[in-house]
Amino acid sequence: MSSSDPVLPRIRPEIAALPPYRQGKPAAPDGFKLSSNENPFDPLPGVLDAVSAAAGLNRYPDATAGRLRAALGERFGADADEVLVGAGSVSLLAAFIQAAAAPGDEVLYSWRSFEAYPGLVLVAGAASVQVPNRADGGHDLDAMAAAITERTRVVIVCSPNNPTGPIVTSDEFADFVEKVPSDVLILLDEAYAEFVTDDSAVDGLAERVRDEHPNVVVLRTFSKAYGLAALRVGYAIGHARVLDGARATQIPLSVTAQAEAAALASLDRRAEIDARVAELVARRERLIAGLREMGWSVPASQSNFVWLPTSGPEVAAAFEAAGLIVRPFEDGLRISVGEEASLPRVLDVARSLRG
Repeated sequence: MSSSDPVLPRIRPEIAALPPYRQGKPAAPDGFKLSSNENPFDPLPGVLDAVSAAAGLNRYPDATAGRLRAALGERFGADADEVLVGAGSVSLLAAFIQAAAAPGDEVLYSWRSFEAYPGLVLVAGAASVQVPNRADGGHDLDAMAAAITERTRVVIVCSPNNPTGPIVTSDEFADFVEKVPSDVLILLDEAYAEFVTDDSAVDGLAERVRDEHPNVVVLRTFSKAYGLAALRVGYAIGHARVLDGARATQIPLSVTAQAEAAALASLDRRAEIDARVAELVARRERLIAGLREMGWSVPASQSNFVWLPTSGPEVAAAFEAAGLIVRPFEDGLRISVGEEASLPRVLDVARSLRG
């Protein structure tokens, strides 16, 4: 360091070494961005009208997102104080982890799973315990239960699992919850729940698991099925006193009035959203079938993406050369289900890679 270099504030070494979240880069004008699991459909026209009519930008939003909490409570049979709204479900995950886990504590989750989990745990000062996925890309809940120790404070279950796609079944989850100590927080991350068509899948809101197990909190988002990724709004439903911990740690005023208005308008257009989801599910099934016919080993995705367990960074280059931006990982490649026109191009590249 030269004498002219400034002396900068100290940053925690583990934070300095933490790589930032990698967002999928934009696609070329004639290409397709299939790296961020975004909904290729624009928000419904009524949603845009609601955003335009929301409160002026010179006013703070309702810090509690009270209207949206009430609407979600009515939809899912919960009291308003059993609903917490945040800037996307990832911000709620961060709030719950910070509320429950301190330095010396452990947060347990399946791996590979949502890539934000390790960073959220590290920022809280806790330690990650990663339990390997099953061979099919799903959670090994028996192994996860066995890995719980007296230091475990939070367990995250992601269904469908991002980025591999398989679900946790209702029976599997019910059995798992019975094995988890009641003072350990279970976060059921259901960001892609709307895309699930398998009747055996856990549904944390329909089954009201939290009634018998107040340590279970269910998280969902408007970013995926509802197509509101840019507005950042997600929600958690659980026991009110458990949610209070996250209310204390989340950043105040993080959900804008425009985001709340868009979410409320989207809830009012459920049939139209369901039709769009059905179209994306049909595309997903055609994509999986086409890839499997070529010999690719594709897990049974119940989300809006598919997983190729292959050498991600190298294979990703072939897709990018064809104008397809996908998400590479060290052990695989995630491809979002996007525009209809993207499907034949994805299959053409995948076929060329099989030789």
